[in-house]
Amino acid sequence: MSASGTPLRVHPGAMTDLVAKIMAAGGCNDAEATATGEHLIGANLTGHDSHGLVRVPRYHGWLKDGTLNGHTALRTIADLGQLIQFDGDRGIGQYLAREATLVGIERARTNGSAIIALRHAGHVGRLGHYAEMAAAEGLVSIQFCNVVSAGIVAPYGSAQRHMSTNPVAVGVPNGADDPFILDFATSLVAEGKALVAATGGKPLPSNALIGADGRETGDPGALYGTTISEGVPNPRMGPGALRTMGEHKGSGLALACDLIAGILTGNGSNVRERPFGNGWLAIFVDPARLDDLGTFRDEITEYVDAVRGSRAAIGFDRVRIPGDVERETRADRSVNGAPLAAAQLDGILDVARDAGISIDRNDLILAA
Repeated sequence: MSASGTPLRVHPGAMTDLVAKIMAAGGCNDAEATATGEHLIGANLTGHDSHGLVRVPRYHGWLKDGTLNGHTALRTIADLGQLIQFDGDRGIGQYLAREATLVGIERARTNGSAIIALRHAGHVGRLGHYAEMAAAEGLVSIQFCNVVSAGIVAPYGSAQRHMSTNPVAVGVPNGADDPFILDFATSLVAEGKALVAATGGKPLPSNALIGADGRETGDPGALYGTTISEGVPNPRMGPGALRTMGEHKGSGLALACDLIAGILTGNGSNVRERPFGNGWLAIFVDPARLDDLGTFRDEITEYVDAVRGSRAAIGFDRVRIPGDVERETRADRSVNGAPLAAAQLDGILDVARDAGISIDRNDLILAA
């Protein structure tokens, strides 16, 4: 935090360049490094700070210890035309998922639909990014993701870790720049939000976690244990766990992600000890192939407008659809910079120094 207690505002372009340099110093090629920098700052700009710059120290450590591999590419396991399975060989997740999405877009344009299965990828980041990519090409997408070696979420009714944060995303095109983008972790909060809270950012809700005693808590120490005071807190070291969203319904959806994006793709689940990796299964559909009545676009817009135009409840200024908040946040932060706690910026600068990169802290800050 700055002296006033508010987050710093960092320069999007300068931070993108710095992250790319850090990733390159860790052994990534230019495409991987650039994709990571763009994806992380993109997450901050849309308000998903949990999947943004706060991840840089962790990625740097993973590249050093071999959890992540640079200079990797999608390896095709099976290509059945509309169904493709890739292995990521523990490469840079944001780069691999972007390339897999481009394949899904191309196949869906050719065949009307495509299913992409990706296993053993590094952290793919914000799923909504790939839903936005597909929607921009006029495609509907449904995406599931699981994480192995990250059993940090307790199933409904349990005080014991078993599942990961297992996100889901759905994208539906609506005009040129107004898509429906639903993107959420099946845990009550993403692990990255706990990491933000643990490193000087926004506190967690009081019921976000469950302690080893079975009681709800908002203390990120329940997730990180004694490592909360270390440079990169480890979510595997705490005695507690994140809770699922939506009680039994969210817990069931989280389990479905493990079954579909984990076991079906070949990425696996958290029952066995495995190397860290994301499993991702995405379905892409060209709505034009199903639109024999020619009503898809108009009805999507009509319905979305009707929902937005409904009477707001007390405490709300208006009704929004998934994707609206991200667009509003992006418009503000693209101009005024992305908020970042001073401790988080200092952590990134420590990583830069460790990577042999010299940079003036003031060059990264737009406002304090």
